[in-house]
Amino acid sequence: MGSTLGWLGGRLARYLSAPVHIHSVGPVTRPDLLLGCLRPADVLLVEGNSRVSAAIKYLTQSTWSHAALYVGSHLTDAGGNVDHCFIEVDIVEGVRTVGIEEFAGAHTRVCRPVGLEDEDRREVTAYVIKRLGNRYDLRNVIDLARYLMPTPPVPQRFRRRMIALGSGDPTRAICSTLIAQAFQSIRYPILPVVGARDASAPDCPGCVEEILTVRHHGLFTPRDFDVSPYFQIVKPIIDDDFDFRALRWDDRP
Repeated sequence: MGSTLGWLGGRLARYLSAPVHIHSVGPVTRPDLLLGCLRPADVLLVEGNSRVSAAIKYLTQSTWSHAALYVGSHLTDAGGNVDHCFIEVDIVEGVRTVGIEEFAGAHTRVCRPVGLEDEDRREVTAYVIKRLGNRYDLRNVIDLARYLMPTPPVPQRFRRRMIALGSGDPTRAICSTLIAQAFQSIRYPILPVVGARDASAPDCPGCVEEILTVRHHGLFTPRDFDVSPYFQIVKPIIDDDFDFRALRWDDRP
């Protein structure tokens, strides 16, 4: 039974990851500009063009359906492919490395964690590099079948929970769980739960202290890096000494 479910899950995963045509109003990625502005541990959000991407975008109410981590030369230093500089999680192949050409022509966004030192960046990238080759159990076909319907009739308040439904293995293969775990390994915040506790003192009666609680990594989606107050949005065109006066416009009627 296990081998049958594994075969069925593999077929279903390949079907869901097959590309389909999408309409996008965003600018496509220019590899030269993108590589010129990236730093290790930057998160690249991608508007995917697969069947599963359509469902994730609907469930998260976001443009972004995929996330990859830029590791730059840290991958080469670890003996990886010299032509690759990103690590992503693929629904079929698991944790893998890819080059910039993987995202050429896609609508992307760069999210940069603020305040990281070089040592912190290396810890984040090392976390995902150590997990290269990990593949996920696709026998839980129910986990995968939820994405067969691009716009499931789920109330908005339950959509994030639907992303993390089931065993968690196909969930990790689809969502940005690995990247969230990498940042949480150095206690870097993404979207923590913010609370308060009593911090009263003789010189400050009634004072409260803000306290953060880690959100479970299985609940993170690509959108969270976009809306996180701890990640800076980097736009390659503006980052490259943009001068609007140098633009050439078509003034024909």
